[in-house]
Amino acid sequence: MKSATIPDSAMDMHEARWWESEPNGKVHCYLCPRHCHIGEGQAGFCFIRTNRAGKLYSLGYAHPAALQIDPIEKKPLNHFLPGTRVFSMGTAGCNMGCFFCQNWDISKSRADQVHSSYVPPEDVVSLAIRHGCPSIAFTYNEPTIWAEYVIDICHAAREAGLRTVMVSNGYVTREAFHDVYDHIDAANIDLKAFTENFYGKVTLTHLQPVLETLKWLKNETNVWFEITNLIIPTLNDAPSETTALAEWVLTNLGPDVPLHFTAFHPDFKLQDKPRTPPETLHAARAAALEVGLHYVYEGNIFSGGANTNCPSCGTLLIQRSWHDVQKNALKDGSCPKCGFAVSGRWKNLVERGKMSQPLPSGAARSGKYEEFNL
Repeated sequence: MKSATIPDSAMDMHEARWWESEPNGKVHCYLCPRHCHIGEGQAGFCFIRTNRAGKLYSLGYAHPAALQIDPIEKKPLNHFLPGTRVFSMGTAGCNMGCFFCQNWDISKSRADQVHSSYVPPEDVVSLAIRHGCPSIAFTYNEPTIWAEYVIDICHAAREAGLRTVMVSNGYVTREAFHDVYDHIDAANIDLKAFTENFYGKVTLTHLQPVLETLKWLKNETNVWFEITNLIIPTLNDAPSETTALAEWVLTNLGPDVPLHFTAFHPDFKLQDKPRTPPETLHAARAAALEVGLHYVYEGNIFSGGANTNCPSCGTLLIQRSWHDVQKNALKDGSCPKCGFAVSGRWKNLVERGKMSQPLPSGAARSGKYEEFNL
């Protein structure tokens, strides 16, 4: 692995966790399965974990590069506080090298290459409350690489009655997994494909660690989680792969984990690929439902595939248009017609007046990231 050099002008640093000293002044970072061995003055693959004088530091701590208020459905999470707003934040860097990254302007940047503000954990929570958000999402780039910051925000959020969300690629080690996810309320994990060939060539990582993370979430935590599969024409859109992915989810995670098939648009290093045809998403959703999954969604297109229907009687329970909730007929988390209990997290930890208000239609769409008066 070739390390990135961190200039002396880099922002204030916070001593990292999940590392050990090595001979010749190197440090071994074991936060993610890359297991970077980082020399003095160098950074790992993610750009924001750097070795200074034989210690590992996090450049992302308390220095978000992106802040925005989103609908929770944008994460996407369809079974977690539907219709509410989520205070969303990200930093620089990533531990994957996806050629199709939609936030490459920050995820492929070093900490000193992005505009950031100093926002300590307690201030993140204050901003979320001020803007009427019952939850905080760690998103846009890979939050695992700034896990120290994530954990401290989670502590402050829990004290204030807010929930926390990881939007992640799932690339984390066993050693760090519980340290992070024992503090998290909900997650969306990108299962980017279902072949090692795709992961190796298009993301520069491996498939198996992501599958392990999904099984840990299911078997060892109380985290509510959903899965997203971005379907890219010619790379991971084969019907056989889609069916195999859905069968793995059913067998290993059960029928109630929501699966989102989302449409690709050309970006970053995959400008040569076409947009995903809606018909591809329709076929993928039909196949996954046929396999036996209860909640399968289509994203990045306008379609009825964004709605939640009762798996038992077929009643329309939650009607959506893109990320807007237009109707929510759930009654105490159950179908009002047949009483079927729909899996999800439907209530806030604390009911807080303005914090339970829905996101206004069309909000947070004027720009990619929103500037806040901190």
